[in-house]
Amino acid sequence: MNVTWNQQVVKKENKTLVLQIIRNHEEISRADIAQRSGLNKGTVSSLVAELLEEQLVLEKGPGVSSGGRRPVMLTFNHAAGHSIGIDLGVNYIHAVLTDLSGTMIMEHSNAYTSSSIEQTMDIVKEHIRKLKESAPPTPYGITGIGIGVPGLIDKDSAVLLAPNLGWKNSSIRKEIEAAFDIPVIVENEANAGAYGEKVFGSGKDIENLVYISSGIGIGTGIIINGELYKGVSGFSGEFGHMTIDVNGETCRCGNIGCWELYASEQYLQRKNPTQLMIDDHFLDHLIDSAKQNDPKIIELFEQTANYLGVGIVNIIHAMNPQQLIIGNRLSAAKQWMEPIIQEYVQKHALTSHMNHIQITFSTPSFPATALGMAAFSFESFLRERMAII
Repeated sequence: MNVTWNQQVVKKENKTLVLQIIRNHEEISRADIAQRSGLNKGTVSSLVAELLEEQLVLEKGPGVSSGGRRPVMLTFNHAAGHSIGIDLGVNYIHAVLTDLSGTMIMEHSNAYTSSSIEQTMDIVKEHIRKLKESAPPTPYGITGIGIGVPGLIDKDSAVLLAPNLGWKNSSIRKEIEAAFDIPVIVENEANAGAYGEKVFGSGKDIENLVYISSGIGIGTGIIINGELYKGVSGFSGEFGHMTIDVNGETCRCGNIGCWELYASEQYLQRKNPTQLMIDDHFLDHLIDSAKQNDPKIIELFEQTANYLGVGIVNIIHAMNPQQLIIGNRLSAAKQWMEPIIQEYVQKHALTSHMNHIQITFSTPSFPATALGMAAFSFESFLRERMAII
């Protein structure tokens, strides 16, 4: 009997549902899957058999009996493949290798100064090679590569504009795919950071959050009702380019008085009160000086925190989120910035908007963007597998 298109679609949806239920549980029986999914036991058994053959699911042995024969428990095979996630910053690159559940296997990072897209791509490729060569063997190998870029990314993963990198209309996805013959996803780094925090970080139990990525520039990722919000064209979250000073300086984006000119590493570099050498480790030098109680550096962090507070109040009024997470490199200055931000927000935000909000800093060592990009990649792989019937 020929299988109709409608039957194929239904089977794909059912198979996706079964795999998702197994992924969401450490161990689960076929009977429990049928109960949770509403599918009959025969359909579940057939779909599980396919997932076992594809090595996406494993049998873990007998579970606890409820009166009859002990059920065979199933678990998701998170070691079926690996994913690479890359956070491509303006002055750093952070790359991670994860399994298909987002558990980090290894990571590489380094500071760098980008002088051309060609040089940057050479560094990115070297990170990918190192992770690929060091990855343990798995049935599916490297299932995908995700690259988070600070800029506007269209629906085809092309970089339309990355002002702080000096890139415009660049298709780095095709170059990386050609070099490694592995599917590549390119996404805005703040979107990836928001997703990384939602899936693996402090936003796990939060349905509505805004992630602020403050490095050389500022990007924001938005989670609404548990889902990443990207806007009609995929360009949401550019709060870093909202004007907070109508008589301010000109931003690299062409606008005047953008928030990121006052609440990011750019502001620290521009003010530079002790004439520290501005290099890839400039922020680290400032933090070291602040730890030595240098009053000028501490004051500079506090000024930057006040400007961060200005934008945060605007976001709170516009989005009314449950949680607002400050991440990327400036999160390392939490000690000096957090009290100032909290005080500013309490003073200036509408009381009605402050009842349920948490303002937190991401852990500096937590690679939210790289993990978010790895998740985008392995989730895309799993969706593609479900389409193969």
